[in-house]
Amino acid sequence: MDLVETVIEDARWEAFGLPDLAERAGRATLAGLGLPVEGFQISLMGCDDARIAGLNADFRGKPMPTNVLSWPSEERAADTPGGMPDLPAPGDADDPESLGDIAIAWDTCAAEAAAAAKPMEDHVTHLVVHGVLHLLGFDHIDDADAAQMEALEVRILASMGLSDPY
Repeated sequence: MDLVETVIEDARWEAFGLPDLAERAGRATLAGLGLPVEGFQISLMGCDDARIAGLNADFRGKPMPTNVLSWPSEERAADTPGGMPDLPAPGDADDPESLGDIAIAWDTCAAEAAAAAKPMEDHVTHLVVHGVLHLLGFDHIDDADAAQMEALEVRILASMGLSDPY
């Protein structure tokens, strides 16, 4: 069973290969935290800027496009800044533990990758890793949490052969 269930709302994501990329990035993220890949489920939607702007307005009160949004299935954040979140236990193969939902917007991702002169695949991989970490309770609201999350991203991406995005 796949870890990441991908829903494509913008055909550019299908041509790009988002389902396979998201599966690799999701698996690498869980492995990087010592979690098994079996027994978990993530839903990911590949959409455009108009769709993510609507979601951003509805859920964050910010009526503008963004690159990626995430909705954890439950609150897992650490009690103290820089602390380790309460990582979930896996479900079983027939009833995997849902980690939550991620939405990613083609237009913003493509513009950011071009502006940074990065391959789109590398940038999207980073954003999927970032989104999965949010589902697991990591955040970047304060400096200690941001440092922890960025270090994890760098380590996970390096395990996939990708360079430091920062």
